[in-house]
Amino acid sequence: MRLLSLTAVPWLLTSLLLTGCALAPGQQAEPEPTLTPDAFEARIAHLEQNLGQRCDAQLQWQAQQDLRQGELQADVREVGGLLRRLRSDIARLEQRDDEPVIIAADCNDRAGDVLEGKELVGRSEWIGLPDIGTYLKARVDSGASTSSLSATEITRFERDGENWVRFKLGLTDDDVAVDDVRDEWIEAPVVRRVRILQAAGTESRPVVSLIMSLGAIHEPVEFTLSDRTHLNYPVLLGRRFLMDLAVIDVAETYLHPRPEFPGGRPADEAHEDEIDDQDEDER
Repeated sequence: MRLLSLTAVPWLLTSLLLTGCALAPGQQAEPEPTLTPDAFEARIAHLEQNLGQRCDAQLQWQAQQDLRQGELQADVREVGGLLRRLRSDIARLEQRDDEPVIIAADCNDRAGDVLEGKELVGRSEWIGLPDIGTYLKARVDSGASTSSLSATEITRFERDGENWVRFKLGLTDDDVAVDDVRDEWIEAPVVRRVRILQAAGTESRPVVSLIMSLGAIHEPVEFTLSDRTHLNYPVLLGRRFLMDLAVIDVAETYLHPRPEFPGGRPADEAHEDEIDDQDEDER
């Protein structure tokens, strides 16, 4: 009997130790974390919202980079053109062996040389846009660098790897034009883009090249596209157009007849549309 008790002692001690460890006072097993379906859905929605915000921010940043890249490419092309012309001028000067001869001339001779081959235009003129099929009133202003054409619903797109724009003429009911082209879509390749400084910040505008007629002038002219419906003239002709082509007589208006287009009014009725024209200081 004593031998049996001594044999059972280790087992009893082990049981007591295990029972004591499991039931130690103040010690409780930590409950396993639980996640309800509603909490799970809320967590997933929060993660999706964060991911969406990051994607939107990335897309906005990419769009800004694309716009900046287009502006830089336009600047590079313009600077490249200036450099090519400068190199051509330098090459011509280097080919000249003789010293330039300065010949004195009176004022009348110099004025005749300046006006030779140039068209005299007034501060307001009728222009024709054969590519579009309409005539429009234009304000001639040497204070503006680039010419401007009133346009709305300007949409950028790509064609054959080139940047193009689609737009409509920005005209009011008071603007005189061929009625058939008022709501027509016009498409043209983008020649370059210009940055316009305004009170609200910097704005980038596309520039397109269109054939323009004015009197004997029939030349491609670069136009900045912008909404001019709040101004009196849908077209502004700047000094880039005037250079080597025309001079302004600010005391005169409509020195040249209005071009004629199918669906438009005859040129001899243009004087009816020139009455009560208002001058304005615009850019």
